Amino acid sequence: MMFAKQITKEEINNLPLRKYEGKIVLITKTDDLEAVFEELEQYPVVGFDTEARPSFRKGVRYDTSLIQLSVPNKTYIIRLNYTGISLVFADFFANSAIKKVGISIKDDLKDLRKLCAKHQVAFDPENVLDLNDTAKKLDVHHAGVRKLTAIFLGFRVSKAQQTSNWENLQLTEPQLRYAATDAWVCLEIHRRLESLGYL
Repeated sequence: MMFAKQITKEEINNLPLRKYEGKIVLITKTDDLEAVFEELEQYPVVGFDTEARPSFRKGVRYDTSLIQLSVPNKTYIIRLNYTGISLVFADFFANSAIKKVGISIKDDLKDLRKLCAKHQVAFDPENVLDLNDTAKKLDVHHAGVRKLTAIFLGFRVSKAQQTSNWENLQLTEPQLRYAATDAWVCLEIHRRLESLGYL
């Protein structure tokens, strides 16, 4: 076993802070989706995460604002509140040849299904891996992006932008880096676990 099974908040805070430094491609037009998903089909593994406008009222959830899809050397950030949902989006998630890797994705998938239904698009994801489940099988006593990143990658990520408004007309550079980081670490954790023979 090459990693700890648990980690304290203090231990996480002592780790170096890192963020995604690679290329970010921001997509806001429906017409661009086909080319994006055509390119993503070339990769066997894609890290993903979603963001939604935060709600500070109990029982209120907003639609998914964006989805982040990370492959080596590039992360796409698709602003779903601008592009809407199309068949190519649903086809990507239904493609069993591509492994979609995320962390704590149960609600993400539920919200995406709801958004697809609004656009009258069937959403039947295949080959989706939640790294929380993988960690549990490895007897790691934690879940979530921050803790799993610390345990498996040895650095910490900032969650400062988590409750920012993802429906702003323009997203800030810190928002884009935060969003891209969350998808990128999923890809990196998968790569690390695969190299150690755990996947």
